[in-house]
Amino acid sequence: MLKIENKIKNTGNRKADRSRFMDFFSTKMFCILFSFFFSLAANAQCAMCRAALGGESNVKKAEAVNNGIVYLMVIPYLLVAVIGYLIYRMYQSKKKKAE
Repeated sequence: MLKIENKIKNTGNRKADRSRFMDFFSTKMFCILFSFFFSLAANAQCAMCRAALGGESNVKKAEAVNNGIVYLMVIPYLLVAVIGYLIYRMYQSKKKKAE
């Protein structure tokens, strides 16, 4: 009798877990699709740079400034990725030692 009651309880728990997962997944997918379809083109220039480099004659200089700003933006992301990888590797080595 207890086995049947436990199966019924476990089925209810699985349904609740699946429901929470689907809610999380659907919310995450909505955010991803929303940001993908409604993204705007970003110009990586501050107001001062735009004023100084505006006009038809400074197109190449403006592109160079944009590229430089994007380059400077990439460095912090790379640092975070490297630190994250090192932390991951540290946890994996601790996990292997524990086994």
